[in-house]
This record gives sequence, C-alpha cells and structure tokens, in this order.
Amino acid sequence: MPLHTKQETGKEFEFTRNDFERVRGLIYQRAGISLADSKQEMVYSRLARRLRATGIDSFARYLDGLEAGRMPDEWESFTNALTTNLTSFFRESHHFPLLAEHALKARRQHPGTPLTIWCSAASTGEEPYSIAMTLCEAFNTLTPPVSIIATDIDTNVLATASAGVYPIERIDKLETERKRRFFLKGKGAQEGLVRVRPELRSLITFRQLNLLADGWDLKGPFDTIFCRNVMIYFDKDTQRKILKRFVPLMKPDALLFAGHSENFLYVSDSLRLRGKTVYELS
Repeated sequence: MPLHTKQETGKEFEFTRNDFERVRGLIYQRAGISLADSKQEMVYSRLARRLRATGIDSFARYLDGLEAGRMPDEWESFTNALTTNLTSFFRESHHFPLLAEHALKARRQHPGTPLTIWCSAASTGEEPYSIAMTLCEAFNTLTPPVSIIATDIDTNVLATASAGVYPIERIDKLETERKRRFFLKGKGAQEGLVRVRPELRSLITFRQLNLLADGWDLKGPFDTIFCRNVMIYFDKDTQRKILKRFVPLMKPDALLFAGHSENFLYVSDSLRLRGKTVYELS
C-alpha cells in the first residue's frame, strides 16, 4: 500500500510501505541505524531530494539502482541524507569539567605523553571543538599536549566541521571570554559568521568513519572516547558489538562519555559507571 500517492497527497513521488521497508533495511546494513515507523515522513522528505538530484522519478527505481550497484557514488549521499546531526557547543556541559580533570591527572601521571581523544560522532564539529576548548583552558594554552581524532559517517557534516565556520548565533550561549579566545569574527562578505581559531583547528584531525565498518583505521589506545547521542540510533545487538570494540581502544584508566539518554550497562559488562553518563573499564 502506498504511504503517499501523488493523487491523494499532492506530493511529488509515490512512497509505498515496501519502499520504506527497503530504506530501513539498507540504512541498517549501511550504518546500523534503526528507523522507527514514525520516521516515514522524514525518510520521504530527505530522499525525495536525492530523487530530484539524480533525476530518478520513483523511489522504487532509486532503490533498485542502489541495490544493483548502478549508482556506487550515491551510497554516500543516501547515508548522509538519513543521518541525523543535532549538536551544539558544550552540549551536556557536565561532561567537560570531568574531561579537564581527567586530562590534567593523565598529564601528571604521564608527563611526556600527549593525550589522545577520539570523538566518534563529530557531526558539524561543535563537540570536538568543545573538547579542544576545554583542554586549552585546562592547560591554559592554545597548544595543549593533546591529539583529537574526530570521526563521523556523514561526509557533508565533516566538511562543515573541518572548515570550522559557523553562523555567529551558534556561539550566542558561550561565555564572552570563550568567544574572544577561540573564535574570529567575519568581516565584509563574512559578516555574521565566525571561524574557530587555527590553533584550535590544528588540534583535531577530521576523518570519515563508519562505526559498523569491519575495520577502524585508528591507533589507540585513547585516554578518552566520546560516543554521545549516536548509540540511540542502533539496536542493542549493534550497541553491544560497538562497545566491545571500544574496550581494547581504551587505556586502563580511560573514560567513555555517553549521551544523556544512553545506558551502556545493559549492553556491556566491561564498563562501569563513573559519573553521570560517564564510564570506565570495569
């Protein structure tokens, strides 16, 4: 049965229940994302843009092309379209003082070793830049002994993150000192925009990475892993597999930061709760 017919809804493309189920299966295979029934309108809206961009006149033919391998370059756009990226600077702010404390302790214990941090769902960059700002403040320098790897499956948001340019209202809630210290205001044609300072940008390496990929091209172990507000899109089995792969990438005293609605204790016995949505190896 169609979810949308052009006659009944006035929408551009027919969208059947079978189309939606095919999309669910493909995005689960590709990115581990479990789409709820409530996401039907979102799927239609986002993929209709891909139909227009590719000149294909039906969801069925678009999905046929993906599955048959006739559009290998389209997989990236398909995945990007269905990836949700909701973020902000210093989101879930209670994590960052604990990060600063942990970083200073690690530096005291291992004075000659740079700290290594993996931000595994970087989105448009606000989270890794918040991590970098926290560590600059902790060490009172724009060149702290830190190396941050920031990854995401979505190449579009990574391009935004790497550029480090944002509408000025995105930093409205930051303290005045943070704005002054870490951002450059645009002038002329760039008025209304801000750019993160190059010193901050140099602390971060942005890379595409699919958490469901067979291999992760990462060199651990890490002092800290941020995996916030991404596990909620995975089913329990997928969460379990990913957490199992995190464990060998964590130093013995490493911290793993989760999102406010995520609980890893139900899917891993290798972790114990250290604080509010913060975990350590058990």
